[in-house]
Parts: sequence; C-alpha cells; structure tokens
Amino acid sequence: MKRALIIAIAAALAAAAWASFTYEYEGKWGSAGTGNGQFNNPFGLAIAANGNVYVADWLNHRIQYFTADGSFLGKWGSPGTGDGEFNQPAGVCPAANGNVYVGDQRNDRVQYFTADGSFLGKWGSSGSGQGEFNRVYCAAVAPNGNIYVPDHRNHRLQYFTPTGSFLGSWGSEGTGQGEFSQPVFTAFRGNGNVYVTETNNHRVQYFTSTGSYLGMWGSYGVGEGRFKIPLGVTVWDGVVFVCDRDNCRVQYFTVTGSYLGEIGKMGSRNGEFMGVGGVAVTRDGKRVYVNDFLNHRIQYFKLTNPAVVPASLGKVKALFR
Repeated sequence: MKRALIIAIAAALAAAAWASFTYEYEGKWGSAGTGNGQFNNPFGLAIAANGNVYVADWLNHRIQYFTADGSFLGKWGSPGTGDGEFNQPAGVCPAANGNVYVGDQRNDRVQYFTADGSFLGKWGSSGSGQGEFNRVYCAAVAPNGNIYVPDHRNHRLQYFTPTGSFLGSWGSEGTGQGEFSQPVFTAFRGNGNVYVTETNNHRVQYFTSTGSYLGMWGSYGVGEGRFKIPLGVTVWDGVVFVCDRDNCRVQYFTVTGSYLGEIGKMGSRNGEFMGVGGVAVTRDGKRVYVNDFLNHRIQYFKLTNPAVVPASLGKVKALFR
C-alpha cells in the first residue's frame, strides 16, 4: 500500500511538472516552390536517429531531408507510379536501421528506401483485401520494427513485417470503440501501444500492438482536447503530440488524453500556422518540428522551463522496484 501511494504521488508530481512545460518559437525554413528546400504543402515529417529531418513534400511528389536546423541534404522522387515515384506522398518514417518508409497516398502503397533515397522495395495496391489499401497517408515503424499502415478509406489499420508481409489488421467503419472513420496517422509508445488519429471522428484512439482497445479522447471543436481534423501524431516520453489541422495548432496530452498544452495559432508570422500536417520531437524532447502546411515551411520550437525535468511514470516506477 505504501509503495503504491509513493508511486501515485510521484506520478502526480511528474504530471504537474509536465503541466508547466511550454514550447516557444525557435526557427524555420522553407517557402513555396519546387527548388531545394522549398515545398508545396509539406505534410508528414519525422526525425531519423542521426537527427536529420525528413519531410513528405506532398504536392511536389518527393521526399526532402535536412539537418536539424534546416540545411538541405538531399531529395528523391517525382510524379508517377514507378519505383521511387510518388503520387502525393503524405507520411515519412525512418526506421532504426536507417531505412525510410513512405506512405504513397494515391498510389495506394508503401515504398521504402535507404536513408539517401535508393529504392529498396514496396507493397500494396488498390483494394480492400489483405495488403491492399484505399489511400495510404502513413507507414509508421513500431518499436519492434513492424510497419503499421492506417488504411484511410477502408477504415482499418493493417500491420506488416518490415518487408511487407501481412501480419494482421483491425477496425471497421463507425464511431464506436475500435471503429474508425478515416484513420490517417499512427505513432507508438515504447511499450508498443499504438495511437491513431481519425479525420472524420476528430479523435485519437489507442490500442495494444495487436489491436486491443485501450482508450480514446477528442471530439469536434475548438477547445482543449477538441479537434478540427487531427492529422500527424507522435509520442515522446509519455507525451502525445497531435496536429490539429484546421485549428492551426499542435496539442499535447498525457498518454491517456489529459490536456497539457498547445503550440501555435492561425496566421503566417513566426509561431503561427496555416494548417498543420506533421509533427516530430527530438529524442531529448527539447525541440518540436511542425509542418506548416499552407505556409509551405517547417517551423521548430524549443522547450521552455528547462530547469524542471519531469520524470515519466515509467521512470518513477523504476525508483521503487
């Protein structure tokens, strides 16, 4: 009883510390165009293990990648249906081994590449069978290396080995627990739990790695914990960051959905957004990157109140084992 009480108090203190954390504008790069470092509606983005930032340049039909502060490093892709070509790539996700997975949205497939864009493989086609898709926005790498793909208009989540062998799926169209209305992006906790955003249900649901329902939060609106089309999602050390597209902000929550704070508002000045598509957080949690969709740029924000370092619940528990 005493041990449980200590853990509960420590967890409450950790949550209180998180509540004081905010992010402020630090920098940006990008403008509208087709040149290196320019964008046409950047959608998803992700950070590789080496700190490089990968961006799905949606309507330029390519992937670009940069240093942590936005210096251009390389790109690949062009419009088409061939290997290494894209039709509106929406999501990008580097794996631990350096390979990069891309949700090739309107080609209804997943492609994967080396870190500098050499084609390695692909899977998927249009349909509703196993391994078939109806719009692929995201191909997310789980902690165990498997690839999870929200099958947007088939209202389900499918998952695969790293080379595309089908492993399982769950979900059907609806508003109930474990049902979806256009799932779009996926992220993971270190324990393998899966977080899924839904554009038409305006919410986040989370599950075990094999699809057992755990919880949900969100509804349509403008207040705390409400969304107007949630898109990109990422999880860092017990905090879930969610792109709230039409509210032009990123909201962040505990892993069970308690509101912690938000970044941004509508506009074109520093720290403002015109739609947000993707979000990524550095491994130390000190910087958040956001795709500023209609402003055709990437903005990044730094953690404030750095003197306060909250412990995650997992770390708190470890102190009392």
